[in-house]
Amino acid sequence: MDQLDLLQGIARISVFVSLLMAFFLLTVKTENKLANRLFALFFIFSAIDLSGFFMYMYTENHRNLEIFRSTFCLLGMPSFYLYVLAVCYSDFRLKWKHTIHLLPFIVVNVLFIPRIYKSIEEGNFIGPLNQMSEIYFIQILIEFQYIFYIVSVFLILKKYKEIYLENYTNPSVSTYKWLFQMTCVFLVAHSIVALKNILRYSGFREVFLWANVLVGTIALFITCWFIMKALKYPELFRGVNSKLVLTKDILPEIDEKPEAVTQQNDLINAQISTLKQYMIEKEPFLDPSLTIQELANQISIPVRDLSILINHHIDQHFFDFVNEYRIQKAMQILRDRSKSQLTILEILYEVGFNSKSSFNTSFKKYTNLTPTAYRNS
Repeated sequence: MDQLDLLQGIARISVFVSLLMAFFLLTVKTENKLANRLFALFFIFSAIDLSGFFMYMYTENHRNLEIFRSTFCLLGMPSFYLYVLAVCYSDFRLKWKHTIHLLPFIVVNVLFIPRIYKSIEEGNFIGPLNQMSEIYFIQILIEFQYIFYIVSVFLILKKYKEIYLENYTNPSVSTYKWLFQMTCVFLVAHSIVALKNILRYSGFREVFLWANVLVGTIALFITCWFIMKALKYPELFRGVNSKLVLTKDILPEIDEKPEAVTQQNDLINAQISTLKQYMIEKEPFLDPSLTIQELANQISIPVRDLSILINHHIDQHFFDFVNEYRIQKAMQILRDRSKSQLTILEILYEVGFNSKSSFNTSFKKYTNLTPTAYRNS
């Protein structure tokens, strides 16, 4: 089996698996249907792009169709970008303004592809395709588009993580981890694709063919990884409200007069004391899904003021602030010999965690010991 046969075999499997994943996303029952549909579109566009490794054999007499097919790669990253928005923000909805993401695809097909179509005569190219200025422009556009969306996704994830930590306490941050891992994988994979495209003009045909085989194999492994994740974690995501703002963006202006500063400090200290007393006496942290809005309602403090109080004056994320009380509660249980029959799993659920890995990570961060080591110490 030579490189071309191997490449075509891998590409066929990759296309089949991508379409299978798209079908799964379109049919699986979930609350966030928009995110699944956008992710399904991403897989469909990826399948169309990957089909180029073997579709040329069937479009020999319809080269214009093959050229049009190759432009669908310009829709892949926009669909992934919108998918990330839909996953991160529970109130995200598609609007007419989002059609701007179709602009590169439309511009390429309306302004640059027509001259390529005219260069095709009876299934053969009149001039060398790879030497046409339009081809160079399209390849450069693809690279710039990829960089733009990768950077945009990383910025979205950065803001999402900050908002999540300031407003939520669910120890599971699988949404962020999953999207961050996926984006990093895309970045590495596309870097390999970019190097492969450079080899196209190097004259090393044999190396270029093997590079294509490598790219096809990577695409197949990535798609299989997605499927394994989807099957193992069907309810991965929990979005945050996009209207939530970071504490640093809502800090009030401070009156510099000594009397005003003293009065303000007294008020802040009183609020901190009230908050900590409430946390100890009422133990709201035992609720694994506690949010800053719910806690604000319980202690009758505006959520904006509570966010500033915890994230700015106490200088902790709400996530860490609540988890500290959970860990202290767990430490009490672990020290209590009358509760020695309780397993670590039972304890973590009792104090408000819902993930063993998150509990172990938080416990070790706070005590420098694992729960088991702490119990035995």
